Amino acid sequence: MRSNDTTGNGGNAESTSKFPADVYRDTVLAHVFADAQRLFLPSLIECDLAHVLMLTKQGILSQEQAAACLRAILSLDLAAISAVRYDGSVEDLFFYVETELAKAAGADNAGRIHTARSRNDLDLTMYRMTLRQRLLDLLGSALALRQTLLGFAQKYRDAIMPAYTHNQPAQPTTLGHFLMAYIEVMERDAERVISCYARVNRSPLGACAISTTGFSIDRHMTEEALGFRGLVTNSYGAIASVDYVAEACSVLATAMLSLGRFTQEMLLWSTAEFGYLRLSEGYVQISSIMPQKRNPVPLEHTRILASRALTESQSVLGSLHNTPFTDMNDGEDSLQPLVALAFADAERSTTLLAGALSEATFSVERMRTRAGTSFLTVTELADTLVRSTGMSFHQAHGIVSRSVRHATSDDNDALALDVHRDVIAAGFDVPYATVQLALDPENFIAVRGIEGGPAKSALEPELQRAASQLERDANWLNAEREYLSAKQSNLMKAAQAQLL
Repeated sequence: MRSNDTTGNGGNAESTSKFPADVYRDTVLAHVFADAQRLFLPSLIECDLAHVLMLTKQGILSQEQAAACLRAILSLDLAAISAVRYDGSVEDLFFYVETELAKAAGADNAGRIHTARSRNDLDLTMYRMTLRQRLLDLLGSALALRQTLLGFAQKYRDAIMPAYTHNQPAQPTTLGHFLMAYIEVMERDAERVISCYARVNRSPLGACAISTTGFSIDRHMTEEALGFRGLVTNSYGAIASVDYVAEACSVLATAMLSLGRFTQEMLLWSTAEFGYLRLSEGYVQISSIMPQKRNPVPLEHTRILASRALTESQSVLGSLHNTPFTDMNDGEDSLQPLVALAFADAERSTTLLAGALSEATFSVERMRTRAGTSFLTVTELADTLVRSTGMSFHQAHGIVSRSVRHATSDDNDALALDVHRDVIAAGFDVPYATVQLALDPENFIAVRGIEGGPAKSALEPELQRAASQLERDANWLNAEREYLSAKQSNLMKAAQAQLL
């Protein structure tokens, strides 16, 4: 990749290109350069500053050399560097920045910045710095969605609706209970992000090419200066391992899978046939030909963005599968933009869903009406017969099932009369009022008070717990963002102090 040898093609030097060959430049290097400009330039500068400060503390650079290097780094015009168009005069952004540093500090000083460091450990450090930020950003957007959903769950804790199994109405529940189900999923997503973050946020700097260095560097100093909370200790693994990005993408894919499923449910609820959810005017699109249409298109965009993020994450893992356990480009230049795209799409999807639902309205009256039809409460009727008479559940289920099958209308009163007659005929004395109460949706909800159930006594503690957990997760996120910001500020101050 880095050779300027032109003696290939059977020894005919005149027929070979010089580095970089036009095709290689246009298909690879230009793209890699642009991706690095877009994704990694700020992290590269921070790594340079931290590394120079460490080399100075360790006596590897003199104070004069360090001052010249730091002054040059701080003088770089990052906006101008970001706007440069790749021309093949250097291999990559690292070498371009090095040429700019040479202009500012002289070639000798600029060359000293890279003492006891390789592009290998530098690249992996930048990748981890940007990935940890993407994890924080994803968590932030997810917390905003959780806040919206929790607000609805609290507001509609008593709003009765049908629960569905196999896309068929099954039993009554509440909208608060339903929303808490996905809130719990998002809580587990947050646990996975925070846990993954701890493993991503470890510094590989100092591993150099793959086996460290003979210079007496201090890896912990650069770790601390760059906001990491530990080392990727083994230098070979620091360069060769890709589990940090594989885990992050797996966490992302899991979150997007669940987000897509929930979004699909919201789309179903938005149909005229269901009519449970109505988006605000700001989140619907019209038809160019049909005047009546209110299309919930943002939910469709949410779904495709989540699907894109999931498949992009899977593509990252597929790209890394069966690659050598060593330094290789498969996990680097051409892969990292795919990681960035996956996280960007996930954040867009999560943010869009939070926005769309924040202005949405739920038709709780329609839900309540639907929960009172289709004999959704007959499970409780069978349970009531068991508790009231001591008959087996199998016998109670049979009595209720026969009455449902023979029913000629969706009429709970008629069903209650039929079941009561069969129970009496079977030799059990159960008041008709008991049978009738068992078919009431409010009663169905009220008696399901065990932990995790929809009854107020069970749901209320969960709503309180979810609010507390949301606050804890938000506090963690804010603290970590403040920590990284403080480290960045301290790094700049330390570099400036060397110039005084």
